[in-house]
Amino acid sequence: MLDKFFGKFSKDLGIDLGTKNTLVYVQDKGIVINEPTVVAVNVRTDEILAVGEEARKMVGKTPSHIQAIKPLVDGVISDFEVTEKMLKYFIDKAHEGGFGLSPRPRVIIGIPLDVTEVERKAVEDAAKSAGARKVYLVEESMAAAIGSRLPVTEATATMIVDIGGGTTEISVISLGGVVTYKSLRFAGNELDNNVIQFIREEFNILIGEQVAENIKIRIGSATPLKESMQMEVRGRDLINGLPRSIMVNDSQIRETISRTLKQIIESIKLTLESTPPELVADIYEHGITLTGGGALLRGLDKEIAQETKIPVRIADDPLISLVKGTGILLSDQALLEKVLSQGTEEL
Repeated sequence: MLDKFFGKFSKDLGIDLGTKNTLVYVQDKGIVINEPTVVAVNVRTDEILAVGEEARKMVGKTPSHIQAIKPLVDGVISDFEVTEKMLKYFIDKAHEGGFGLSPRPRVIIGIPLDVTEVERKAVEDAAKSAGARKVYLVEESMAAAIGSRLPVTEATATMIVDIGGGTTEISVISLGGVVTYKSLRFAGNELDNNVIQFIREEFNILIGEQVAENIKIRIGSATPLKESMQMEVRGRDLINGLPRSIMVNDSQIRETISRTLKQIIESIKLTLESTPPELVADIYEHGITLTGGGALLRGLDKEIAQETKIPVRIADDPLISLVKGTGILLSDQALLEKVLSQGTEEL
């Protein structure tokens, strides 16, 4: 009874707790936060200096007593204390401008498909410690499918490939549940690492994660481009330690990320192989939906379609599909009950 009373006044939240970015959806308001999952900490005093975008600007530029920490690795919490403080910051920020005495919110959080009970509990405990009244966990691929407006509760197969920063989730969904899936602990960040390694081995130059990501976004592709692209890259020469710049082109970057992309495509094929034939027929008819930041890589949809012989489409706003899904669930209690992850506390 009290929970229903508080529910009328609390600002319930949907959170996409991503390896690279955290997004927060406030009921009746939409997405109010979209910031990097980074926290800057003074290790001498344990003080949080910055969270989100301000902390991201400090990555690779901090003195010894300041650390820019990424508290999630491959989609799961690696630093509980920092994650809790980050969530508290985002929850407080989402409530700015509201009543000072507003009740603690219900929170829906997306989690990877293959999380352990320990990892699941870490997410719940971090959210509760950060100020959540109730925590509901939903598989990320399910939330992304709902956010992409796919018919997840119908007796027809929906295949969604969610390529985030730290994880790639490949799922076949039917009747409100995940029928078969593969969860890979690599995604966009691995592509960035491929670029860093290539630049290091080919040119003896060291670049940072942000530079590698920028290269991937600007000239990265999964299939050959109609017009060749190139860009200047600056880094530190590993031989003399001095700054140095080089030119790289789309062909070089495509070659260096191809192995990781092939692993993702092979996993899609393996997921199809383990899917019941009736559902495979549905997938051939309706196609595969790509979501997450990785879906924006040029030509990836065409490459997957060519390899699987199945139509592939990119979701509208793939970067925010997951958090949009949590927002839909906040206002649809019946759907939330159907898709709630096993092990989540009772509604």
